[in-house]
Amino acid sequence: MTVAEERSDGSGPDEGADADLRLLQQSLTEVRRVIVGQDHMIERLLVALLARGHCLLEGVPGVAKTLAASTLSTVVGGTFARIQFTPDLVPSDIVGTRVYHPSSESFDVELGPVFVNFLLADEINRAPAKVQSALLEVMAERQVTLAGHTHPLPRPFIVLATQNPIESEGVYPLPEVQRDRFLFKVRVGHPTASEELEILHRMSVSPPLPGRVLDPARLMALQKLADQVSVHQLVADYVVRLVMATRSPAEYGLRELEEAIEIGVSPRATLGLVAAGRALALLRGRDYLLPDDVRDVAVDVMGHRLMLTFDALADGVDTEDVVRQILVSVPPPLVVWNQAQR
Repeated sequence: MTVAEERSDGSGPDEGADADLRLLQQSLTEVRRVIVGQDHMIERLLVALLARGHCLLEGVPGVAKTLAASTLSTVVGGTFARIQFTPDLVPSDIVGTRVYHPSSESFDVELGPVFVNFLLADEINRAPAKVQSALLEVMAERQVTLAGHTHPLPRPFIVLATQNPIESEGVYPLPEVQRDRFLFKVRVGHPTASEELEILHRMSVSPPLPGRVLDPARLMALQKLADQVSVHQLVADYVVRLVMATRSPAEYGLRELEEAIEIGVSPRATLGLVAAGRALALLRGRDYLLPDDVRDVAVDVMGHRLMLTFDALADGVDTEDVVRQILVSVPPPLVVWNQAQR
């Protein structure tokens, strides 16, 4: 079922598909009215929304990570909360706690700020491990357990987190188990000279404000539409080969990576490659997945899930470069789609 088929206005599936694509493109346009450049980051944020995945943005200060996340939440609609992570934060500050009321001699549960559609965890690596671990249930199960009772989070729900890679004081690196919960880790670089000039012109006086394009119900319908993007068996096999190349590099002609990779990516990477690829295909106006879609998201899905050996880290080996080397060595299949296959 497509979003078009859920409408009651009589529009056909083709018309509905075109309308869905226009909505997605309009959402990107609204974000780009505010954010100069950073097209890769903006696209990945929208893909993460469609794939129901969380997104980690890593970059130096001042490259619009927080602004992009808050702008996207305005464009998509729904409730939004920003938590500024600090070293003195405790788990109850984000998930909630029990509060005693002397007048009634009873305890009430006060839910925390995570009970929103869009949670911006700003500078997430400034919080200690106990706070970061409190997010695990939130991110994986989309629920919070307080005082023996489970409280489901609103739908849709996504965590958009930012971190600064150059800080060294008061910073707690994300543990591997938490990094694995993020669908994407997107590195955000400095703008170019022409983009810097456009930032000066656009943002120095009366910065533009984004308009709302979607709402939570429409977003969830688009998420269901992304779930229905067709995946050819050859493409599924290609995804598995990419993942297995991180675990047994020698079997794929990558013997030199055996000394660099400590632990390959988890099965979440397999699921993430397909989910993100489907969402990207939908954003590009297709109802079927191509190997190019998988290749385009592979670095952002797999890079942060790789664990390198101590020697590789000492030599400055970059996990994203390792993924790019795998993409070069593992050939994609040639898939020809026709109407009967969809």
